[in-house]
Amino acid sequence: MNIIICGAGRVGFTISKLLTEQNHSVTVIDQSSEDIQKITESLDVKAIVGKATYPSILEKANGTDADMIIAVTRNDEINMLICQIAYTAFNIPKKIARIRSQNYLDPKFSKLYNKENLPIDVIISPELEIAKSIHRKLESPGALDNVPFADNKIKLLEILIEDSCPIADIKLNELTKKFPKLNANILGVIRDEKFIFLKKNDVMKKSDKAYVIINSSQMTETLKAFGHNEKISNKILIIGGGNVGFNLAKNIEQSFEDARIKIIEKDKNRAEFIANELNNTIVINGNGLDEDILSEVNLEDVETVLALTNDDEDNLMVSVIVEKFSKDKRTMALINKPNYSLLKSSLKIDDLIDPRLTTVSSILKHVHKGTIENAYSILNGEYEVIEAEIIETSELINKELKNSNLPDEIRIGAVLRKDEIIIPRSNFVFQKKDTVVFLAKKDQIQLVENLFRLSAV
Repeated sequence: MNIIICGAGRVGFTISKLLTEQNHSVTVIDQSSEDIQKITESLDVKAIVGKATYPSILEKANGTDADMIIAVTRNDEINMLICQIAYTAFNIPKKIARIRSQNYLDPKFSKLYNKENLPIDVIISPELEIAKSIHRKLESPGALDNVPFADNKIKLLEILIEDSCPIADIKLNELTKKFPKLNANILGVIRDEKFIFLKKNDVMKKSDKAYVIINSSQMTETLKAFGHNEKISNKILIIGGGNVGFNLAKNIEQSFEDARIKIIEKDKNRAEFIANELNNTIVINGNGLDEDILSEVNLEDVETVLALTNDDEDNLMVSVIVEKFSKDKRTMALINKPNYSLLKSSLKIDDLIDPRLTTVSSILKHVHKGTIENAYSILNGEYEVIEAEIIETSELINKELKNSNLPDEIRIGAVLRKDEIIIPRSNFVFQKKDTVVFLAKKDQIQLVENLFRLSAV
């Protein structure tokens, strides 16, 4: 596809890199000559310095031949205007915009986003996506991540193999015998910063990050098999009542009946606003770095602390202070600067949340063609876990898995057939309308699209 990306920041750069590696033709537009230079020095893309809101610039980017435009500049209004011009002047079929302001995202204004008004096909809200991502992690204590597929009937778990993991160093085919009732499939592991597809005689080792496809109803049993018996946290402290913290609290209120949530927010007006909007959350106006404030919220009683302010350094410091108060709490910190990820182990923070990766994953699932419904990126997009439906023109129909000629870089995880979750074995036969969840290396994405006979953008 011919894709125009407006905005050459961290998100724009990452998307450009992944899409060029998937053999898409990419043009990047940004006003910053410095950011454009970084992209041209690193990637094989066409790069233009200029305002993407200028029709002449979009014309220079071959807007008339573009299949998709992705607007990820730092300004919501500019992203909206880019989509409007892309549609009106160039009739670009698919338009994706990153929008942060909650005012624009209020459901009662959803009628704005149509062909007659603002022709945006997909809106990506980083703050909402991050709140959902953190909420999923809270639902699966012991897992690093928890991603839903197939209407939440299938899940992907990312699990760190620790010293206490009872199934480390056991061959995969022996695990199948040991847990015959467990509907789970270990796709592979990240080991020494590389992804490894595990075969039946391979084992998981300490410090591996395992990627496991499961039947959603067996979350507790699966985590227990990996040595995790932690309970879902009900006593939660959120530092920072911005869009991420506020939306997370709303999600928790709706899903965790027994949850006791407290938010510390520095800005008085913001604290009053979120206190009025939330039903069962205690909001304290104060600085999360103030030990007196932390004492006031009874930190000793809290089970999970989430540092979600707009300041990376504050989020790291809060996590350090929490560690000082008590060593048995789960801590998560929102971090925008990539270099800070190196501090995770030394600062003893359980999880660092990178908004860029969440945003990129959200955008990539809309880039794929046709019946690919969902996608989740691993290792900065080197691999993707994808959900797709088998349609009647697919060459997979009526073929056994062992005869499907799938390359080694594609691994089938699970299949939803009507209401049944199937972990496919070699003699499994694909059928029309099967929903398949699988792992694919980035250079196999085009093959995946062809296998599923996808055509519509």
